[in-house]
Amino acid sequence: MSTALKDLAEAGQSVWLDDISRDRLRTGNLAELLSTHHVTGVTSNPSIFDKALAEGDAYDLQVHELGVRGVSVGEAVRLLTAYDIRWAADTLRPVYESSDRVDGRVSLEVDPRLARETERTVAEAKSLWWMVDRPNLMIKIPATVEGLPAITQVLGLGISVNVTLIFSLERYRAVMEAFLEGLELARENGHDLSRIQSVASFFVSRVDSEVDKRLKEIGTPRAEELLGRAAIANARLAYRDYEEVFSSERWKTLAAEGATPQRPLWASTGVKDPAYPDTRYVTELVAPGTVNTMPQATLDATADHGEVTGDTVRAGYDSAQADLDALAEAGVDLADVTRHLEEDGVVKFVDSWESLLGRLTMKLDELS
Repeated sequence: MSTALKDLAEAGQSVWLDDISRDRLRTGNLAELLSTHHVTGVTSNPSIFDKALAEGDAYDLQVHELGVRGVSVGEAVRLLTAYDIRWAADTLRPVYESSDRVDGRVSLEVDPRLARETERTVAEAKSLWWMVDRPNLMIKIPATVEGLPAITQVLGLGISVNVTLIFSLERYRAVMEAFLEGLELARENGHDLSRIQSVASFFVSRVDSEVDKRLKEIGTPRAEELLGRAAIANARLAYRDYEEVFSSERWKTLAAEGATPQRPLWASTGVKDPAYPDTRYVTELVAPGTVNTMPQATLDATADHGEVTGDTVRAGYDSAQADLDALAEAGVDLADVTRHLEEDGVVKFVDSWESLLGRLTMKLDELS
């Protein structure tokens, strides 16, 4: 086994697992990954919970008890997921303490059907924060236009936030602005800024999937040359923007009061095209102060044969900009790509949520 995961940590990047299940928790697998694979956090989403509920019998006893009580499927799904998140948060609590509250984080997403509703998103975030009741929780809020003011308001309440579904540089800038406004609001509300953490989940592989599809439709030799170049270039320029914002005087004022930066988190790092190396969205996006949340397959691949050579982001700003310029010249409208990906991402999360509710409804009927 390579030392790649250890090397990532030494390069300043945190390794988080993009998966959770009751079975992973009760067998001790998550606790094992903290020591064997340098995992320091966990992210979740509706599709992950749907998959976990479909496999094995780990949830059967709790589902039976919920069914006997006659709870609604909406309440049941929240009780089931909160149980897992609370357990994972307790497992990661030593990491949370030893990292000065930076890592050891577990993310739980608001109902994705609320992605276009600001006030209901805030209310849902408050409810989840109260229900899980763990300081190392992060509430996931999508970076839709309607989600941006919700992010500010939730941070202003002293609640840590994982901002998800970020695809474009323009939206990422807006997310960082919402973060700064949120911390300023939290300060006004009397919260300890050192206890508020946030990450900005910038999606990677989905960008290549959509851009590559469009390049193949264009079909020119130049378009063929640009295959697989969009996602990494986009992410590297996001880090350039991160460095600019978090070196500003406005940020320094907040940092002096104990605030820590909103770290870029590379999401969707599993490689979808088998033509590409299975660790490319890890080894090509190494930079200090970042997080890479990996599905199990990507985590295993990186541990097995990943080659980490230090920072692979900051020296590539010029070439990244050149790649995006070349894509535009070839006929790829990146603004349209990222707009489509956001809309599609919301739909997919809603579909997964509906699938989860449907599966749980059947289990409640069956087991009660």
